[in-house]
Amino acid sequence: MRDAIREQFTASPRSVLSSTSRFEEVARLWLEQYRTDAENGIYSLTSVDTYSDHLRNHVLPAVGNLRLIEVSPPVINSLCQNKLRSYSLSLAKHTKAVVSNVLTFAVQAGALPSNPAKEIAPLSERRAKTKRKKARALTADQVLDFLAKLDGDEEARQRDLPDLVRFFIATGERRGEALGAHWSDFDEHAKTLTMSGNLVQVRGQGVVRNRGKTETANRSIPLPDWCVRMLVERRDALGDVDPDGPIFTNTRGGYLNASNLTNRYWVPFRKRAGYEWVTFHTFRKTVGTLLDDAGLTARQIADVLGHSHPSMTLNNYMGRGLESRASAVALDSVFVPRSN
Repeated sequence: MRDAIREQFTASPRSVLSSTSRFEEVARLWLEQYRTDAENGIYSLTSVDTYSDHLRNHVLPAVGNLRLIEVSPPVINSLCQNKLRSYSLSLAKHTKAVVSNVLTFAVQAGALPSNPAKEIAPLSERRAKTKRKKARALTADQVLDFLAKLDGDEEARQRDLPDLVRFFIATGERRGEALGAHWSDFDEHAKTLTMSGNLVQVRGQGVVRNRGKTETANRSIPLPDWCVRMLVERRDALGDVDPDGPIFTNTRGGYLNASNLTNRYWVPFRKRAGYEWVTFHTFRKTVGTLLDDAGLTARQIADVLGHSHPSMTLNNYMGRGLESRASAVALDSVFVPRSN
């Protein structure tokens, strides 16, 4: 028993951590390492802010004063299930991810033999207080109606919204990707746009253009002919454009501020147009759904949207519940009338 206790509380010779270290101390060291990795381009800088906020607001108040050896599966499970019942599946998963990352750091430092976060019960959305909303997309007819209202709205034209929305629909890009697109990314002859940067808001640094959310986010997107013509006409109208400058700019020629764009111009237009539920992300879901309707495979659509896994595309970026008679038509083809 004495030997077992001694072994349990012994730290790695090269580590300042042991199983009796406070979780908060280990979390601070992990976050410092994560921030350094993010500054070196390994992770996203926005993830640092997200993890830091979640750690401060949801994890440390519950387990910060506990010693590592006390952060057992029952403790972690209770914390995550509590977040699930009080908030959402997403927040509960974030809680588990933060705790698990800290404990993995402790394992690598020799302070723990294994990660107890891997032993907790599955997190089911059925138990969540707030359920995830179903993906909603515009139909083809709604897209045409929406664009017509954009073109007919004087303030929307002044704020360059018609071209921007068409750009979203043509590319399926995330908001930060579209606002961070440079003229050098556009290849008129190949009819493609290369996604090479994504705008993110980083605490203490402001707007930063990074390489993209994931490795697959950096991709070449085929453009429809109407989008190619729109971009060519836009470039010709501007005259001498900076290849390394953004396609869509603010009044000073710099990057558009996503929050200002949304709150000052986009939200008011949506209300005027009667499409309050439409966000910039809706166009991304719309693209996935329209491509699905056109017969593209989930893998092909995932490549356009920049997803690593087609399952992400299927579950989140294709509008579900849209009325279709495809199944009825298919059954009609195999129906054999009953003889009298």
